[in-house]
Amino acid sequence: MRILMVCLGNICRSPTAEAALREAADEAGIDIEVDSAGTGAWHVGNPPDERMTAAAREVGLTLDGAARQVTPEDLDDYDLVLAMDLENLRDLRSIAPTGLPDDRIRLFRSFDPEGPDEDVPDPYYGGPRGFSDVVTMARRTAGELVRRIDAGEL
Repeated sequence: MRILMVCLGNICRSPTAEAALREAADEAGIDIEVDSAGTGAWHVGNPPDERMTAAAREVGLTLDGAARQVTPEDLDDYDLVLAMDLENLRDLRSIAPTGLPDDRIRLFRSFDPEGPDEDVPDPYYGGPRGFSDVVTMARRTAGELVRRIDAGEL
């Protein structure tokens, strides 16, 4: 299965969700290809935000790679595209190829047992707590996503 995580700039939320899903899949012994991208182009080529990287490192997650912008081709290439918030979801659906099933593009937290269909708040303009909250949400949601994949629900 190929999964793409998408946020606005691809420097905070989506790289964290990518790392959390990789961790959960590795722990479960499930083969998942995961990547991340942003709907905007502001940070293309940049590494993940240092504050996000530090918060992830505190729980053993490694954020790497460089920000990139999502393309319409990505939406065809991935089995599941997970948006971090409703604005990203709308942006993704606006560039989706005609005929792409709606359930291929969803909110990431639609898999969160504690906050289904809620946004992952953007921590970019906030303090340290926002970054650690994103890590917690990402790990919890990724764990449930892997459980559902392993159970054959996806």
